[in-house]
Amino acid sequence: MARGRLGFWEIFSIGVGGMIGGGIFAVLGLSLELVDGAAPLAFFLAGLVALLTSYSYAKLSARFPSEGGTIEFIVQAFGDSVLSGGLNIMLLASYIVMIALYAHAFGSYAASTLSNYRLAYTLLVVFIIALLTLINMLGAVLSGRVELGLVAFKLIVLLSIGAIGFLFVDWSRLSPAHWPSVVNIVAGGMIIFLAYEGFELVSNAAMDASSLTVLRRALYASVVTVISVYILIALVAAGSLSPEIVEEARDYVLAVLAEPVLGKAGYYLVVTAALASTSSAINATLYGTARMSYIVAKYGEAPRVLGKRVWGNAYEGLLIIAFLSLLLALGARLEAISTAGSGGFLLIFTAINYAAYKLRHKTGANPALTLTGMALSIVALATLVYRMASLDPRQLLVFIGIVVGSFIVEAAYRGITGRKLARYIDPRLREREKLIREWEKWLPKLVEEAKKIAKGVELEIRIVGSIARREVEKAGDVDILVVAEKLSEKEARRIIDEAAKRIGLPPHHPLDVHVAKKLRRRRGEDGGE
Repeated sequence: MARGRLGFWEIFSIGVGGMIGGGIFAVLGLSLELVDGAAPLAFFLAGLVALLTSYSYAKLSARFPSEGGTIEFIVQAFGDSVLSGGLNIMLLASYIVMIALYAHAFGSYAASTLSNYRLAYTLLVVFIIALLTLINMLGAVLSGRVELGLVAFKLIVLLSIGAIGFLFVDWSRLSPAHWPSVVNIVAGGMIIFLAYEGFELVSNAAMDASSLTVLRRALYASVVTVISVYILIALVAAGSLSPEIVEEARDYVLAVLAEPVLGKAGYYLVVTAALASTSSAINATLYGTARMSYIVAKYGEAPRVLGKRVWGNAYEGLLIIAFLSLLLALGARLEAISTAGSGGFLLIFTAINYAAYKLRHKTGANPALTLTGMALSIVALATLVYRMASLDPRQLLVFIGIVVGSFIVEAAYRGITGRKLARYIDPRLREREKLIREWEKWLPKLVEEAKKIAKGVELEIRIVGSIARREVEKAGDVDILVVAEKLSEKEARRIIDEAAKRIGLPPHHPLDVHVAKKLRRRRGEDGGE
């Protein structure tokens, strides 16, 4: 991959920030209410599904780096079809549910500090969605540095609560005697699965990653980190809070947990973290993934320039998403929102795991891992639906509406407008794929130009990786090895970058440059080309 600006920590913050964006603040109390002392195990089971699915995302991102992320992978696997379009609309609907969940958490935590909780909650939910919708219409977004700072702040708060609270855990509360049945534990883990939603956002940044290795490591590290943090918080909460306290303060239980650990200041610290996290998550979802899904649903592909004013192509989409999110946040119970969000993403992740399996000849994905991820997603979804149906079938109405409605809307919109999905959702990926297939046309020119720029300094450029093995179909980039004994790695990369510009390669070109001082030869080679 062409060298981008995003290193390990930037990509890591995208993954962690996407997951700890409000979900844990909203659903911790629900998890405790459903599974009591088994809450740490429930969070682990949900995290296991996320971790296996992150493998499929890593493989697909390496082969099809695209701003389209999830949508791109679905189209690559299933082509232009009602299935692909319906899954995209379902993804959009799931993001609407997430915005509603974040708004619910924002309103709950802020209202917990005020009198007349119900009225304050309603006004705060309306305020935060309206404010961030207006901000998005004006084109303003949080900067990368602010987002990185928020991620660090959230992690410090959660880890502080977990570390100090660990000393006050009543271990008898975590005894299996306080656990429900296995089915209920699995269902409890899956209803709060949306707390892990967000790791897939890393795939949207694949084109800007400094390397595919960095992308994979940061993705896995972010999921493992969040699993560990969630288990720690769930353990402390389950071991510290009585069922009566959980029932009374379910919607803002994390703040209540912090008070005996860090005092009244801890309560307000968590409220501050929750407000910052949820408002940031609403803003990012509106600006990023939701806008992408809506524009693809309407036009069939992403705009060529994904700039600040992308909503200018479809302002009505922003207003529709905001309005539906507001209706859900004010009109649906937390269980219905959580079930719909978790169920929607479990369906999407089932499709992604199958996509990685179906495209394994291009991605090199391990079929056993992708099929295991798919099977676990299906089992988790089935358990969630069964449990919620046995408790209160009405809690499934939002989820059923999302699934059925997504495919009806897609089929109807296709029939009315004739809209089709593009072969590549991100036009830059289409250009990139063309450059990979036609590497023999431009690579000799690049080598010639690089030697001119080097001004007599001896260097050798060799093709390595998938292209060298003549596995063009598997190639997500064009790997070249620059051997230059008298040049530093920085100088060698600068020469290749300059040569790429001179021959007219776009900034998102597929070159992945490796540098060595000497060529390591295999035993038995005669030293020739």
